[in-house]
Amino acid sequence: MPYRRTVLTCTEPIALEPLVAWWLGELAPDAEAPIEEHLFACAHCTARLEELAALAAGIRATVREGSVAAGISLPFLETLKRQGMRIREYRVPAGGRVECTLRADDDAVLPRMQAPLAGVKRVDVLQRLEVGAEVSEQRVEDVPFDPAAGEVLFLPSAAWLRKMPAHTMRMRLVAVDEAGERPLGEYTFAHTPG
Repeated sequence: MPYRRTVLTCTEPIALEPLVAWWLGELAPDAEAPIEEHLFACAHCTARLEELAALAAGIRATVREGSVAAGISLPFLETLKRQGMRIREYRVPAGGRVECTLRADDDAVLPRMQAPLAGVKRVDVLQRLEVGAEVSEQRVEDVPFDPAAGEVLFLPSAAWLRKMPAHTMRMRLVAVDEAGERPLGEYTFAHTPG
């Protein structure tokens, strides 16, 4: 008898944003209850939630290993801390410079770049790495940000940082919208190996 795959469907699937908010525990109790009821009754949405949880576990493992650089959200940072990650944080105002390092007992280092983010739709990070006379640049598009907190959290790869000699990383935040780009701030990180 041939294998027959059962396809789960839902006539009213939970949208991704409220599903993620429920999973992160960010919903008020009155918004949380209907989602829980739906999940108990709906195999399709429960399967989507399980896929989301597996993806999140993979992302956390990759971040914990220090093998990825990414903009992260404040709830994600708090999750990493609750799970025991030791994160060295540097809060830097626009135009600021900080001497930074990643010590052997640190799992990660996190620049918290302060910027005027009210009304901003998208933020890109432009990075300029200077190691001696060598210079390289790259752009990371559409990073998460918190307009209310007025900051962008950017987690560099700890594995990469541990291999690097002393260097300077300049990061520029730019707001991007239909009208083009506008600068939000520039930040200088003078890194010394730990």
